[in-house]
Amino acid sequence: MSLQQVFQTPSPVALVTGSGSARVGRTVAEHLANLGCRVALHAHTSIHDAELAAKSIRTRFQTEAIVTNGSLADDATAERIVCQTHKTMGRIDILVNCAAIWSPKKLEEISGEDLRNYFQINAVGAFLCAKHAGLIMVDQSSGGCIVNIGDWATVRPYLDHAAYFPSKGAIETMTRSLAVEFSHRNRNVRVNCIQPGPVLLAEDMDVAQRERISASTLTGRIGTPQNIAHAVQFLCENDFINGVCLPVDGGRSIYAYDGLQVGLNTG
Repeated sequence: MSLQQVFQTPSPVALVTGSGSARVGRTVAEHLANLGCRVALHAHTSIHDAELAAKSIRTRFQTEAIVTNGSLADDATAERIVCQTHKTMGRIDILVNCAAIWSPKKLEEISGEDLRNYFQINAVGAFLCAKHAGLIMVDQSSGGCIVNIGDWATVRPYLDHAAYFPSKGAIETMTRSLAVEFSHRNRNVRVNCIQPGPVLLAEDMDVAQRERISASTLTGRIGTPQNIAHAVQFLCENDFINGVCLPVDGGRSIYAYDGLQVGLNTG
């Protein structure tokens, strides 16, 4: 089914957090706009970029686009951006929680404040956005769809991110819990999670490292933000999927290339 059929409206409304800068969230917002959604972008520090993106979306896709802003370090931000979206557009059909922070830091240097900051923005902020948007969706006969963005590497964490991964691991449990909570209130409200793999590498990463990361996936290549956007579309359109955490990682979560050749005929 199309998004219009699922949400029973010719112009579904999507709020995408962390969509100001040209990263995964922006690509998700643009993809949903291309599918006929009215979109609310969200930014904290990249407000100017978000305003330019909204203008571009209005021109390219002939659909409504607004900008919400604020730091999810403040609990009040979640309710405010959800209410702004609902007040301006009259409904909320899709919420995609893309906003997140991450940076490498050695275990010996991690403080309790570091841990609390990661949990506040990556987990608490996402939870509160989902709570406020989901309770609006509950009052809509067509319900709505919430998609949280987790991380494939919660099952195989890498070094120097010991404060980050616990906050992202919470997303998976939160997704299942909220799926139960909202379906109890309205069977048409669904909550799912996408766990991206390598889809957006640092611009200054050297060729050798890029090749190593490519070799670490079963597909033998790096993914793209569009792969994540398409997965969001799939989870929104398929109304029989609820409470699922979907890796979109080229198989990286089940495969680790070790350079060994297997299956050789040594006889």
